Amino acid sequence: MSDLISYLFKDGIATLTLSNGKVNAISPDVIAAFNSALDRAEQDRAIVIITGQPGILSGGYDLKVMTSGPQNAINLVAAGSTLARRMLAHPYPIIIACPGHAVAKGAFLLLSADYRIGVEGPFTIGLNEVQIGMTMHHVGIELARDRLRKSAFNRSVINGEMFDPAGAVEAGFLDKVVPAQELMPTALAVAQQMKKINMTAHRNTKLKVRNGLLETLDAAIERDRQHPL
Repeated sequence: MSDLISYLFKDGIATLTLSNGKVNAISPDVIAAFNSALDRAEQDRAIVIITGQPGILSGGYDLKVMTSGPQNAINLVAAGSTLARRMLAHPYPIIIACPGHAVAKGAFLLLSADYRIGVEGPFTIGLNEVQIGMTMHHVGIELARDRLRKSAFNRSVINGEMFDPAGAVEAGFLDKVVPAQELMPTALAVAQQMKKINMTAHRNTKLKVRNGLLETLDAAIERDRQHPL
């Protein structure tokens, strides 16, 4: 489907694989490819698995874009926030098979999915914005507030604490951790299990559960456009 995000549809499951350089940077083109892939997955009525390259899901937004001018940075963050909101409201389940590191926007992808599987190993997961001199955006704060455990929220958002895979489960970034060789088989097994649920009930319940969050994110997206700091 795209050099940046490949699309494999088989047996009712769409696997989206992110491939954009060494750190799988999230650029405007990657977000466009993500949206196109989700469009196709919706047409295919597919359960979605999102994954990356061995050792990394994503290291976050493309720093070349983020440092190319304030408006470019604002636009990229807005597009990424809108993608997160879309994922949270997607009518079919979204599973992330995280093959390693997930930092900044990479970790926000985890917080936007329905089920998250990580791998054992010396990997780092979390929100490093304040470590690198970035004030956390409103959408990021609200998404983390809703999806992270309360005990980890301040540590993650305000202190920039990063987690190993086991710690990421405790914090709320991941649901389970498996050996690397079991990542995709486990994700496929979860997808097969999810086939047993009624998708209309899934969609309607998801929207009920996340109604308040989605409304909060809509307002936060606008606040970030108008007042990014």
